Amino acid sequence: MSVLVRDAVDADIPAIARVHVDSWRTSYKGIVPDEYLAALSYESREATWRGHKGYRHLLVAERDGTISGFISGCASREPELGYGGEVTAIYLLHSQQGAGMGTALFNAMTQRLKADGYKSMHLWVLADNPARHFYAAQGGQKFTEKTITLAGKPLLEHGYAWPQI
Repeated sequence: MSVLVRDAVDADIPAIARVHVDSWRTSYKGIVPDEYLAALSYESREATWRGHKGYRHLLVAERDGTISGFISGCASREPELGYGGEVTAIYLLHSQQGAGMGTALFNAMTQRLKADGYKSMHLWVLADNPARHFYAAQGGQKFTEKTITLAGKPLLEHGYAWPQI
């Protein structure tokens, strides 16, 4: 069962929204407040992704014709950090984690950002997210941290960077 990574099209937005909501509910259970996760909806995430035309790249990953993951990236939204590109989101259905889909998406986005002329990139991940180890396995180096607040709960995020892509 191979993974197909391709550019997303408008017709993919409902599947992207489904992956986004479902992966948040499984990955962040016990980390993000339950009321925040319960309030997530496919419709609101569809609107979010339809409105994010500013991202340079939005890629999906399919296995057996079903979209089970996605990644987005663009120029760094925080250029003061010193990195050119940014992975703004990467989410997979729980059933696809550890099966090579994340690596395929990550490698494809790295190549896209590199083709855009970026020499480096970064991303943010919740410190309590067990999947954060994926970024170290991809060669990322933790370089900073910050606190965000979701549903009144402060959450620590780690910044990972690839100084050379």
